[in-house]
Amino acid sequence: MPIKDVFLPLIGQPRKPALAAIEKCVAVAADLGARITALALEDDVFVRPKVVFPDDPESADTIGVREVGDMQQLLNAFTRAASRTGIRAQSRSGRVPADQIASTFAEHARFSDLTLIPVKPHDSQSENIVETFLFESGRPLLLCPEQHVDVLRPEFENVMIAWDHSARAARAVGDALPILQAANAVRVITVADDNADAIAQSGTSLVDHLREHGVYASFETVKGSGSSIGKVLGTWANEHAIDAIVMGAYHHSRLNEIVWGGVTKTVIGQPPCWVMMSH
Repeated sequence: MPIKDVFLPLIGQPRKPALAAIEKCVAVAADLGARITALALEDDVFVRPKVVFPDDPESADTIGVREVGDMQQLLNAFTRAASRTGIRAQSRSGRVPADQIASTFAEHARFSDLTLIPVKPHDSQSENIVETFLFESGRPLLLCPEQHVDVLRPEFENVMIAWDHSARAARAVGDALPILQAANAVRVITVADDNADAIAQSGTSLVDHLREHGVYASFETVKGSGSSIGKVLGTWANEHAIDAIVMGAYHHSRLNEIVWGGVTKTVIGQPPCWVMMSH
C-alpha cells in the first residue's frame, strides 16, 4: 500500500535541531507524495518557565520570539516548511495532562500510514513517545534523529533492512515496501557471529520475496564480535552511508529490554540515521 497520509507529532521546546527536524520530516512527506498532518500538544497542568541565558546561542536565537509559546513556534515552523514544499498539510493543537500526551499522539497516529517522530538523543520523553507509538498506534513510525538533522537527506536512496528473522522484522519490511521500491540500493543485514545455513536461507528467502515486489536487494551477515547488535547496526549504517534503516521493534519483551538493554532501546536512544520501525 502506498504511503499517502503521514502524521507528525510536535512537542517540546523550539530549539534549532527541533525546528530543522520538522523541516526534514515535511520534506520526507513531500518526497513520498503524501499529505501531512501535524498535532502539537503541551501539558495543560503546568507550563515550565523559560530561563534565557544571554551567552546561550540557542536561547539568543529565540529570545526575540519568547512572547510566542513553544507550541505555536513549532506549528509556525511546520506551516512554513509545508508552504515551501507545496505539500498538502493540516495542523492541530491542544493541551492534555502530561501523562496522556504520548497516548493521545498514538491515538491520532492510527489514522495515518506512517508517523514521523523527531527524537532527541537519550531523551526520556522521546523514548516514551516512541515506545507508546510502537505498542498503541498499530502503525509504523519513522524516527528523525535531531542530532544528525543537518546531514539527513529526505530521499532514501540507500536503505538497510535489519533482518533478525522475526515476525516484527517481516512486518517492518511489509510496511516499508513503498520506501524500498523507491530506493536505489537495498541491503539486508543480519548481525551474527556464524554463517549458519538457517541464517543464510532466511536472508536469501527475504531477497527472493522482495524481488517479486520489484526490489533487488543484497544480503550479508555482519559479525557482532561482542558488541551490542544496536551498535553494530549503527556503525555499519554510518560506514555505508545508509539513508534509512528498516527494522522490527522489541523482539524481546519491553521489560526485558528496559532491564537488560536491547537493539530497540539502543536505536531509539540514539538513531544513527532515519529509522523506520514496526511492532
